[in-house]
Amino acid sequence: MGFQQTFKALSDPTRRDILRLLRDGPLPAGEIAAHFAVSGATISHHLAILRDAGLILDDKRGKFIYYELNLSVVDEILGWLSSLKGDEPK
Repeated sequence: MGFQQTFKALSDPTRRDILRLLRDGPLPAGEIAAHFAVSGATISHHLAILRDAGLILDDKRGKFIYYELNLSVVDEILGWLSSLKGDEPK
């Protein structure tokens, strides 16, 4: 995972909204799509970009795919941003 790919994924408001939905726990793709006025294919595309950037993980459960935040990547991003403020010990 590179920061360039991560920040590109975060640049889209729909993808940021998907991440906010996943804040409360894993959701199946259909439930994620139900929150948006776009096609399921469009949401699948957004989910693929988020997955490729390492921001979400997917888990097949029966015939459904559940998506969840990848908190280790979120922590890495937050740590890097915090270091810009000089909050980390040198």
